[in-house]
Amino acid sequence: MLRKLIASEYLTLLICVGYALVLAFWLPDFATTGNWLAILSAMAPLLVVACGQTLVMVTGGIDLSVTSTIAVASVCGASLINEETGRLANTFIATPAAIVAMLLIGGAIGLLNGLVITRLRMPPFIVTLTGMMFFSGLAIWMTQSQPIYGLPDSFLVFGGRTAYAIALAGLVCVSAHLILSRTVLGRWLFAIGHNPRTAEVCGIPVSGVLIMAYVFSGLSAAMASILITGRMETGSPVHWQGNLLDIIGAVVIGGTSLYGGRGKVTWTVFGVLFLALLDNSLNLVNFSYFTIMMVKGGVILAASALDALRARVLSAD
Repeated sequence: MLRKLIASEYLTLLICVGYALVLAFWLPDFATTGNWLAILSAMAPLLVVACGQTLVMVTGGIDLSVTSTIAVASVCGASLINEETGRLANTFIATPAAIVAMLLIGGAIGLLNGLVITRLRMPPFIVTLTGMMFFSGLAIWMTQSQPIYGLPDSFLVFGGRTAYAIALAGLVCVSAHLILSRTVLGRWLFAIGHNPRTAEVCGIPVSGVLIMAYVFSGLSAAMASILITGRMETGSPVHWQGNLLDIIGAVVIGGTSLYGGRGKVTWTVFGVLFLALLDNSLNLVNFSYFTIMMVKGGVILAASALDALRARVLSAD
């Protein structure tokens, strides 16, 4: 029974349901409509970027540059359309142009990561860690650490309205799910995660598939940047600077393996939901930021240990 529970793909969802029931009994403010809307609003950008991370981690890789991609996309998009210095300010193409520019930046960063990893045969951890440092510094240099205000209402609506944010998150989530579960590309991603050398021998274009995974991750980070910038009403070089733990943690907590070859977008949804519930409940009881980070770190460490245990159970079966 315990082995089946550990191996179950719905373990995280069951934990979410149990945790929510306890919170509803313990914290009266938790079960209110307003609080649940706040949870869904907080989930949207995390879910978007975590979906891209899921595709990368299925291949056995990791993308640590997503938070700096969010920052660079945010400041570049905002610099185009802000009322004070934006070249496209007060034009009818301002919002579409900003969105396209942000997506192009995210895709370009993902493409660069993928090319360096595949062409130079470098570990994804080192490549994306270096990218995180470089692009984070670039975003700060571009703005001199100053936020960019004065964004048009047509852009702010994407993050400011929960329904829009959920719709965009759902679009990315469904796209990632279909790629993994319904396409040849998805089967190739899993094959590379199991054994890249065997996949190459079988005729799978390993380099091209890996590049596409990192491009999708970069695009997802840019999509999240649109939501975050709209919600915060500013372009900033420090948007989500401290949220990398949440992004990686949501994917791991959901059940996607750190070793590659195993993962689902639905699992990532469960992981994002659990982290959103955890974050919300800890804020409701007025825990400090540092305490919340300590709790999250412990939870993610436990999820990593569970991932290793799952791998042993599945290999034994």
